[in-house]
Amino acid sequence: MKPTEYFAASRLLIVAGKGGVGKTVVTAALARAAAMAGRSSLIVEVEGKSGLPLMFGHPELGYDELVLHKGGGTDGHAEVTARTITPDAALIEYLEDHGLSRISKRLVSSGALDIVATAAPGIRDILVLGKVKQLQRSAAADVIILDAPAAGHAITFLRSARGLMDAVKVGPINTQAKDVLELLEDHDACQVLLVTLPEETPVNELVETAFSLEDQVGVGLGPVVVNGLYEDYPGLGEPAAKAAEDADVSLLAGEAEALDEAAEFRRHRIALQADQVDRLSEQLPLPQLTMPFLFQSEIGPDELDRLARAMLVGIEALDVDLTLGEGS
Repeated sequence: MKPTEYFAASRLLIVAGKGGVGKTVVTAALARAAAMAGRSSLIVEVEGKSGLPLMFGHPELGYDELVLHKGGGTDGHAEVTARTITPDAALIEYLEDHGLSRISKRLVSSGALDIVATAAPGIRDILVLGKVKQLQRSAAADVIILDAPAAGHAITFLRSARGLMDAVKVGPINTQAKDVLELLEDHDACQVLLVTLPEETPVNELVETAFSLEDQVGVGLGPVVVNGLYEDYPGLGEPAAKAAEDADVSLLAGEAEALDEAAEFRRHRIALQADQVDRLSEQLPLPQLTMPFLFQSEIGPDELDRLARAMLVGIEALDVDLTLGEGS
């Protein structure tokens, strides 16, 4: 599949996964991959204080859009922007748009939203998703990428629309929930990409989350992103002493043994990861995108571009239906 086609297929991509699997890194890589494919992207972050802007070389995000990567350069890449959406800020904007600007901030500062949230669980999530729906409807970018809450909250986050429709039968909240639910259930407009590591527990939790989202929310599931894969280099099985001799390189005492141990560890790690990837394929009939493990403590623009290029390679290899239950 051509990346331009993939990023044109769904205007909203929701990235979700267990905490610690690299969900935000995948979000950033998707946005850069879209830009490299010539599609502008808007990242929406909902939990606050993530390291996402630092990956683009920027300090922090706010409610207003921030340009993370300018488009239109000689490289042909499109623009990447980002913003944070919180329930309080979304409520203020909603009230201001409906002629209630004089009381909007007073309502939020007084804690009225907390009272409403207690009376109608899910109202905070629906305020955020309603704003995302508005951005999607207004075509704020070619593709909007939502960095969703971690897996446990992701289900309740995405289920909030249906819950509020059942709880609130009439009025603006019901209308907002209905609009959000229509978006989430439109598999041509919205896809959820689940992220995992090639390890037993994250894979188990991803499979459980996938079927919970399919059954309880009805969203379309896109490719699974397997993050942190060790790359298999040619020559890992060759003894270090022989490789050094062939390369006319001298090793100090003990270095050949240390290199052989490191190679053995990497081969063992690669084998374990391959087993988990195969198990994931068997339990969840979805295509997979993979991203390499990077041996850096922090991800910056250069590392992010490397991950984005790996994402593009994976997208180009996609040649199957992208939604669970539809041709899978």
